[in-house]
Amino acid sequence: MAEPSTNSGTKAAEKDTAAVELTDSGTAVEGTARKKAPAARKPPKHGFLSRLYTGTGAFEVIGKRRMWYAISGAMVAIAIVSILVRGFTFGIDFAGGTKVSFPRGETSITQVEQVFRDAVGSSPESVVVVGNGTSATVQIRAETLTNEQTDKLRDALYEAFQPVGPDGQPSKQAISDSAVSETWGGQITQKAVIALVVFLLLASFYITVRYEWFMTISAMISMVFDVVVTAGVYSLVGFEVTPATVIGLLTILGFSIYDTVIVFDKVEENTHGFEHKSKLTYAEQANLAINQTFMRSINTSLISALPIIALMVVAVWLLGVGTLQDLALVQLVGVIVGTYSSIYLATPLLVSLRERTELVQNHTRRVMRRRKAASTSKAAPAALDEADDTDDVDDEDETTVDAAAPAAPVPGAKPVRPTSRRTQRPTGKPGAGR
Repeated sequence: MAEPSTNSGTKAAEKDTAAVELTDSGTAVEGTARKKAPAARKPPKHGFLSRLYTGTGAFEVIGKRRMWYAISGAMVAIAIVSILVRGFTFGIDFAGGTKVSFPRGETSITQVEQVFRDAVGSSPESVVVVGNGTSATVQIRAETLTNEQTDKLRDALYEAFQPVGPDGQPSKQAISDSAVSETWGGQITQKAVIALVVFLLLASFYITVRYEWFMTISAMISMVFDVVVTAGVYSLVGFEVTPATVIGLLTILGFSIYDTVIVFDKVEENTHGFEHKSKLTYAEQANLAINQTFMRSINTSLISALPIIALMVVAVWLLGVGTLQDLALVQLVGVIVGTYSSIYLATPLLVSLRERTELVQNHTRRVMRRRKAASTSKAAPAALDEADDTDDVDDEDETTVDAAAPAAPVPGAKPVRPTSRRTQRPTGKPGAGR
């Protein structure tokens, strides 16, 4: 007779061995009957430049607006303290006085000051050297001098330094002078203030017509911030405030309002009909708009700053034109400050003002309730899954116990007679109860 095959028994033993494993401590651990669910894939990590170009809202600006308010307040405080303590160095066009200039040559500032004192009898207000190399000039600024004092000073400078004219020969014509009365300086100051006020009014009118009052208030505060901080930088550096400075200031205010309008335009696009949506709050939509315009603002600032830097390098250091130095400095500072204020001040102010309205408050509460309900609904299936896993483990335990029950009766146990399914009475037929 052929021997019974042991393949089925071997497979059953291997299955039992796979189902039960021993730990280091000797405790039996049940093998995993089902495959584990695949782990959630982590979102890909993007670099700084990638997040900057994609504009997906990765940079939190609105959420940290208190920090930006503190930084902006500190900048304004430093500027105001500098203006009150150091003041401004007004140019001759604003303060009035006499200005004398001539080619530098081998002249030093101390020598020029000494010649001025000997000729006029008082010290000059300032003596500066503008430019480099052969194009360098000495500029003397003093209080308003009479015609006799001016002629005497020119003679003394010519005898002491022998300035060279355009033909390469010493010439008294190489020494130039100009005088501005205090009345003229006052008129220039008044016109500059009027031009600044008119610009602010026109900008306010445009933003109000194009957008809304909240954006107008935010933009005006941002522009006042630009003016104060730029003025504070001028006070700290000590550059002269000239008509070119006023022109540059109006230019950078135009740049600032342009950059602010770009961001506001995107905010308006994102928040259009926001009260009918419940996915993002107004603040989150505004923060997304800032992220979406980050690269545009940076590119605009860089493109604007490159010609200004070229103006400072070529016109100031190579050509020695002091007026262009004032214009270049105010424009460079204004571009940097204007870019900062349009992103980190104007838009956060807009959100703070809008969050005071009942419409935005109700919408924010609705979004938060929706998110809370969504998180609760996600938590409930997770709990049910855990309960199902526990029930499955219990069922598997029972199945394991049933499978492990001996098929043959235990010696000494009372035999179980087959019963009928219909009458539940003992019967002599084998397999009747199955």
